[in-house]
Amino acid sequence: MTGPAFDDPAQVTFEKIQNAARLIKGAVLETPCLPAPRLSQLTGADVYVKYENMQVTGAFKERGALVKLSSLTEAEQARGVIAVSAGNHAQGVAYHAGRLGIPATIVMPVLTPFVKIAATRDYGAEVVLAGNTLAEAKEEADRLAAEKNLVWVHPYDDPHVIHGQGTIAIEMLAQQPDLEVLVVPIGGGGLISGIATAAKALKPSIEVIGVETTLYPGMWGAFYGKEVVCEGATIAEGIAVRDIGRLTTAVVRERVDDILLVSETDIERAINAYLTMLRTIAEGAGAAGLAALLSEPERFQAKRVGLVLCGGNIDPRLLSKIVVRELARDGRLVSIRIDTPDRPGVLGEIATVIGDMQGNVVDVEHHRLFLNVPAKGATLDVTFEAFDRPHGERIVSALRERGFVVRYLEIGERMD
Repeated sequence: MTGPAFDDPAQVTFEKIQNAARLIKGAVLETPCLPAPRLSQLTGADVYVKYENMQVTGAFKERGALVKLSSLTEAEQARGVIAVSAGNHAQGVAYHAGRLGIPATIVMPVLTPFVKIAATRDYGAEVVLAGNTLAEAKEEADRLAAEKNLVWVHPYDDPHVIHGQGTIAIEMLAQQPDLEVLVVPIGGGGLISGIATAAKALKPSIEVIGVETTLYPGMWGAFYGKEVVCEGATIAEGIAVRDIGRLTTAVVRERVDDILLVSETDIERAINAYLTMLRTIAEGAGAAGLAALLSEPERFQAKRVGLVLCGGNIDPRLLSKIVVRELARDGRLVSIRIDTPDRPGVLGEIATVIGDMQGNVVDVEHHRLFLNVPAKGATLDVTFEAFDRPHGERIVSALRERGFVVRYLEIGERMD
């Protein structure tokens, strides 16, 4: 679909979202939207979470993929479909194409994590690895689509896909009709376009606020008429979109109230909060809504806020790293370097000081052989757990009172 009509937000309607909701019923999980008292205490808002990380593929993308696939004629289904994705869209298309018996080809960058490649293949799709970026992968997908006459399933800039994503708002407001604000992550804009359309139709007074990472503020720039640069390594790769949709941009300009930008640090904090407070897993994109509440708490103070936890597909190694980093930021994991004389019993003395004050040593590195350590001295890198930052500071003070030279390290810092 090309031409000016493709920019017309009138293509996206509440009636079609209602039709989409009926179509996907029973094939896509109606995920819960539940109160989150601990997040409410953390942010000052009255928080409710929509758990789209509970879908079979771990993300909301199934909704739009199924609606698009169901819209195809028999002839189109027989030709097969193609999509470009490094993650959730790939799995959503592959899963439902497999269910419907539609041949699916997914082109993924060669650097896509193996776990995502394997999951997409397991759903029955043919996976083609091409290029180092999504843009390069799309070039190969364009070639394959032309060569094999395949039907495109766009991740966001397609009315059928948008209507599928909008079903989330119908479910949220059915379960929590008193919501005053919906906070929605933005990548290409398909999710928020559908949600804003449905939410405003059901409850015109509701606010719909989008969230992007500061590294990829494409929709924010379009919304406010600002020149922006989209680049950099982000933990929220699911919303790291350089080329936002034309149709989605038109819908967002008409139906979304505001767009906020969040830092990588706030996204990390949000991922950790979901894990430690709600015992649920959020990928970077899925945590962006909560990151906005952490970044601008005054904006949402005492309001009844619905967050869309849109996906939970995060690398477990990255998740563990985030948890450690957050412990360090909170002062509950302390890493210090101690200059000591090289004599027997020093390590035991240090461990005793920490233990007597109810700290817990979790890692020790003893350096004698580096040239920047005195010949008759040693350096100890010690990492210990504390109840909180003041507790850790008291332990460090106690070590200094015993005559040790102590300085703080960043977690992971090592001798040069």
